[in-house]
Amino acid sequence: MVKPHIATLGKVIRHVTRLRGGGSAFPGLVIEKIDPSFTRDVLSALPYGVVVISGTNGKTTTTKMTVELLESQGFKVFTNRTGSNFARGVTAAILADIDYKGALDADIAVLELDEAHAVKFVDIIPPRYSLLLNVMRDQLDRFGEIDTTATMLAHIAHATTRTVVLNREDPRIVAIADTLPDTVHVDFFGLSSELREQFPSDDDMRSTTKAVKPPEADVILKSFAGSRAVFRFDNREIAVPLKLRGIYNIYNAAAALTLTRTIAAERYNKKSLLEALGNVEPAFGRGETVMLDGQPVELVLVKNPSGFRLALKSFSPKGYATMIAINDNYADGRDMSWLWDVDFDSLREAGVDVVSGIRAYDMALRLQYDEVELTFVDTDLETALSQLHTKHPDQPKRIYCTYTAMLKLRELLGKMANVEKVL
Repeated sequence: MVKPHIATLGKVIRHVTRLRGGGSAFPGLVIEKIDPSFTRDVLSALPYGVVVISGTNGKTTTTKMTVELLESQGFKVFTNRTGSNFARGVTAAILADIDYKGALDADIAVLELDEAHAVKFVDIIPPRYSLLLNVMRDQLDRFGEIDTTATMLAHIAHATTRTVVLNREDPRIVAIADTLPDTVHVDFFGLSSELREQFPSDDDMRSTTKAVKPPEADVILKSFAGSRAVFRFDNREIAVPLKLRGIYNIYNAAAALTLTRTIAAERYNKKSLLEALGNVEPAFGRGETVMLDGQPVELVLVKNPSGFRLALKSFSPKGYATMIAINDNYADGRDMSWLWDVDFDSLREAGVDVVSGIRAYDMALRLQYDEVELTFVDTDLETALSQLHTKHPDQPKRIYCTYTAMLKLRELLGKMANVEKVL
């Protein structure tokens, strides 16, 4: 049972922290020290339990979609909107939503969790449902070899009590299904055979071994063109107009559909589900657009070779001023050698206007090897953004950026335009 005085204390700490401009996860850290059982006590009271979403790519977008799809089915959903996918970030998010008596007005919690932190979280709070997206090389200086990441995701699956949703196109994710007990149900999402080559797994990018036939999937992404996607489920093909952009985001929609259909069960309403899917906007920094002096500025997060490849496939550079911003801070991953596994040929015709970030010159060298013409290089993000805006005032702009570069650019754009504030 949640102690009301702990909830009150936590909300006060959160309020003071925000007044002083502190980090969003700090109140969660304090409450964890005072009452280690606080988060478990709050979440265990939810009638539909906890959902954990994890994997290398797509956690934030898929979590956002799942929340909105579940809400379309009549669920009250709690989620960690603060942007922190660590356990203390979940606690901090609870403090924002909980009342002073310690009650959380929600039916279910949908949580995005970093792989390494999810392992500890699920040992304390076993999820009723989990969704495992993929295993890619991402920040390997933090997590070690790719098999270590796969082991972490398998741990999440084994802690799940009811249903695990898996990406049937990722061999390391598919393998988890065979290790689960019969008491745990497994659902898959996947791609049509025509689309598989556009979504290579980490093994696909390194091997020519013929893939085995994938298991049957609950939801399959059949095709997409522009803002329209076709999914197969309920034994029929369904076309959906989407506000989401980028082929990776559209594939994430298949994951969110599968998870939502599994949870909704008898509450399942297909019409409401499809309407909600068509209205989902891009998540923070994941293909979102900021209007600056009447021209769109798109922020596209890139953090590993697969994600960058798919981003470049998703967006035509024609007519856009292009910027690339690469940082190597801890949250980005320090090893940027993965840039050499990305093919930048698609940028050759239009060129790249600006390169910035801590590793700007590494990125510039990489573009030079692919014979991509580059106009301006500066490690300072503010100078680089100003250059992009000044030299291309009447042109739409697209910025491919790593995580901390995206945060800084969003802050800078907020001083120049109306950017939604992240709570």
